[in-house]
Amino acid sequence: MNEHVDVAPDEIVTAPHRISLLEILGVSMRLGLTSFGGPIAHLGYFHEEYVKRRKWVDEQSYADLVALCQSLPGPTSSMVGSAIGFVRGGLAGGLVHWFGFTVPSALALIAFAYGLGVVGTASGAGWLHGLKLVAVPVVALALWGMARSLCPDRERATMAILTAIVALAWPTAAGQILPIAAAGLIGWWLFPPTNTPQSLHIRVPISHRIGIVCWIIFFGLLLLLPLVRSIVTSQTLAVFDSFYRAGALVFGGGHVVLPLLQAGVVAPGWVTNEQFVAGYGAAQAVPGPLFTFSAYLGFVMGPEPNGLAGATLALVAIFLPGILMTAGSLPFWDLLRTRAGFQSAIRGINAAVVGLLLAAFYHPVWTSGIFKPLDFGLALFSFGLLVFWKLPPWLVVVLTAVGGEIISRI
Repeated sequence: MNEHVDVAPDEIVTAPHRISLLEILGVSMRLGLTSFGGPIAHLGYFHEEYVKRRKWVDEQSYADLVALCQSLPGPTSSMVGSAIGFVRGGLAGGLVHWFGFTVPSALALIAFAYGLGVVGTASGAGWLHGLKLVAVPVVALALWGMARSLCPDRERATMAILTAIVALAWPTAAGQILPIAAAGLIGWWLFPPTNTPQSLHIRVPISHRIGIVCWIIFFGLLLLLPLVRSIVTSQTLAVFDSFYRAGALVFGGGHVVLPLLQAGVVAPGWVTNEQFVAGYGAAQAVPGPLFTFSAYLGFVMGPEPNGLAGATLALVAIFLPGILMTAGSLPFWDLLRTRAGFQSAIRGINAAVVGLLLAAFYHPVWTSGIFKPLDFGLALFSFGLLVFWKLPPWLVVVLTAVGGEIISRI
């Protein structure tokens, strides 16, 4: 006897069959090796692969998953990939997708960090200064694009500017967290709700109970780690807390995580400004998620754990919040996305995120790279290669490193 299920006209139900973990690993690793261009480009690669080519999700489901991940803290593109893995392979499928998409760029940046340790980071190395300079146009482009889309009115532009001022005047983790929280409250109060979106119910093999457990773990770690860290003297715990907090408090991922990471590892003296900005420049030359920059930072940290242990700890800590939030939110997404207050708060938080990136553009990106007119000229040249000549980021990184070596000899 066939069972008839009534579906409301405004509800779309997607109940896909499972994909093998091996297939998920193979596809995600290939994307991790070839997905250059940052989070927005990654979403384009995912759409081509998972919607058009493999049909793992349909157009509407994909758009809904992107909307979910953009509304949660963490690296958006990685979370979208993991969400597709959760939908098609359960909890294991999401974790396997994260592993496949993340490991290639993490290994590349670990190799770069190892190479720096072998050849030395001599402050006078021109190519190293070139890597710091390439971060200037990259962050400027990200800042401009985000400001146009996330701060389209004077209220949100003002929130972004005030956030930048607070972050620069108060260069600590609290100077990052409090403006984000305040912006969320102001957004909830100030901005009118948008139209309630169409309900899209995606059936995923994750129960509501598991979703609740993921949320409890997420908030438990976020609240308890700083408390335990204040009581227990442990560098391992301190590193995990710093990277976990960076991953848990950044919306959109990508370049937005820069100020939180800088406050977490440069301020306490674990990594020098020179190491930080050079690694960030190198991260532009590798495919995959920019959050793998954490593996580089974990490797080059002065105090232990560092090396491979530090890289692994930092990598897991910064991605864990996004994985927990994605797995925890998927079963409840219909409820969350239709809450007007949730949408309004996110609009305020996004404005604060732009302000944090603006502060990071000044320090450490600008202050660590631009010292003389030729530095600005090389950064401007790199900007032109990216914007007008549309060269791939990895090639711009190489050319700017060469340019840095050349101007160091002038």
